[in-house]
Amino acid sequence: MMNNKRQDILVVGFALFAMFFGAGNLIFPPSLGQQTGTQVISSIVGFLLTGVGLPLVGIIAVAKFGGNLEVLGSRVNQSFGVVITIIVTLAIGPFLAIPRTSATTFEMGILPFFPNMNSVVFSIIYFAIVLFFVLRPSSLIDNIGKILTPALFVTLLVIIIKGIISPIGTIGASQIATPFATGFKEGYQTMDALASTVLGSIIVGSIMAKGYKNPRDVSSLTIKAGIVATIGLGVIYGGLAYLGATATSFPSDISRAQLIIGITESILGNVGKILLGIAVGLACLTTSIGLTAATGEYFSKLTKNKLSYKLVCILTAIISMVISNAGVDEITSLAEPLLVVLYPVVIALIMVTFLDKYIQHKAIYSGVVYTALVVSVLEVLVGYNVAIPGAKKVLAALPLADQGFAWVVPTIVVGILLMVFFKASELLSGQAYTEK
Repeated sequence: MMNNKRQDILVVGFALFAMFFGAGNLIFPPSLGQQTGTQVISSIVGFLLTGVGLPLVGIIAVAKFGGNLEVLGSRVNQSFGVVITIIVTLAIGPFLAIPRTSATTFEMGILPFFPNMNSVVFSIIYFAIVLFFVLRPSSLIDNIGKILTPALFVTLLVIIIKGIISPIGTIGASQIATPFATGFKEGYQTMDALASTVLGSIIVGSIMAKGYKNPRDVSSLTIKAGIVATIGLGVIYGGLAYLGATATSFPSDISRAQLIIGITESILGNVGKILLGIAVGLACLTTSIGLTAATGEYFSKLTKNKLSYKLVCILTAIISMVISNAGVDEITSLAEPLLVVLYPVVIALIMVTFLDKYIQHKAIYSGVVYTALVVSVLEVLVGYNVAIPGAKKVLAALPLADQGFAWVVPTIVVGILLMVFFKASELLSGQAYTEK
């Protein structure tokens, strides 16, 4: 039984790794490493917290409390649960993540070898293939995915090890004043924490299908499997960031995709570039197929099949195709303000979920989550120079605002004040609050 459990931990751990190891995420650590240079350790710690740690916490929250993001969000209220899930599903679906898989494939797998290829033509072909597999479910793509993830992992591991043994350059000075905060926010771009709360129920379901029915066993196995996935992701992301830090010979304004292609070519030559392009392209395709299917399933279920699975998938592919032609860096720029708002809200929601047994009243959930939302929205608006009387001064006065974390302290303070208020009211009235 012990051996079976260890085997299940490894199997689920690799499944989690595959879920989070989106090929599109690979473009961020090298760029981060190049920007932060000698401060690369500080920046990659921040990146790993949001790019690896937070997704793991999201999976554990789903395992511990059941359901998905909609269930977690309903602790604020039912409507909030639905709205936040719709927004997150659109973000990891047709508006950001799916288009990025196509753009990444084009820039890393096509352009280096076919420089005259038209991006519109490519995106039509790419999403035609996606729809072929999504509308005609087949185990073929799953089997390809099972081969591709280890192949991509091994390819990157070879690049990293050779890049450490024979560095392509010396580590340069940091160009960033706040490396940890920059890494933390760059980790938002993986979108894995958002995906974990939407897709986490799949992992929990697969664990229960293996015969684990006790919630404590499910939670324990999920955490251990998560550690396996975290180690794998940490090695790859950390290694790529180090390679980026040594890439001082590349211009600082080089695109993220071009940087990792250039690093790979410098280390393994043209063969390495070809292997990386093929592996990344196919891995992006499998990710895109999975996210398109998940989007179709969610909205057909939400609308009680008024919007059919097939229709939602087709619309998702069309929207994704249009946005994908903006290019990786443009999609990343478009994503930033939305993710700066969404991540604090999801972080706050996950944290209060873990404190569930100490929370006496539903208003505490609402207060904490809405505080994170309001401050984050203000941060984005002020960052884009939207004129709001007094907003800039208020934000500047908040602790950690200079690091880009103005939402943290107000959210914690509001949570504590509300907990104290309801506890005091409970003591004064002699009646326990149970409205949750």
